[in-house]
Amino acid sequence: MSHPLVLALFKSASTAAEAAGALHALGISKEHISVVAQNHADARSLAATMDATPGVDLEDSRPAGLLGELSGRVLAAIALVMPGIGPIVTAGPLAAELGEAAGHLAGSLASVLKSAGLPQERAEALQRGVAAGAVLLGVHAAPPDVDRVRASLSAAGATELETVTWP
Repeated sequence: MSHPLVLALFKSASTAAEAAGALHALGISKEHISVVAQNHADARSLAATMDATPGVDLEDSRPAGLLGELSGRVLAAIALVMPGIGPIVTAGPLAAELGEAAGHLAGSLASVLKSAGLPQERAEALQRGVAAGAVLLGVHAAPPDVDRVRASLSAAGATELETVTWP
């Protein structure tokens, strides 16, 4: 069921963490706060610190995930025959990172946000901000809570603030 998604960009992880604390004080639960950072590892780490969830729902589309998985397997198969390093790459984190990179190429944050109704230029600006090290919080809010959530995020120092309808 569609609902409002409030997006807030923060220049630093510490201000995003303060914003998450303010959201919890409003009664917003962990499951309703998504964290998007430069990579999945950072998003997971920040989400754990903020008592939130990593924003993979905002960051990746299903086709991107499938492409990333397939690309990782293809790269691993190719690397397997490389003398000396093949088995290391195949079983190691490099294969996962290459697969994740391919997935990001196929389904970007901007395209996901655009599909939720954000204009292309705004979606691309948020994606550029995250790529430059900013942290994006996505708050899945009930319609009556949107104004309180927006005010709280603004007071916490959000540099960008948008509201879209999440499908």
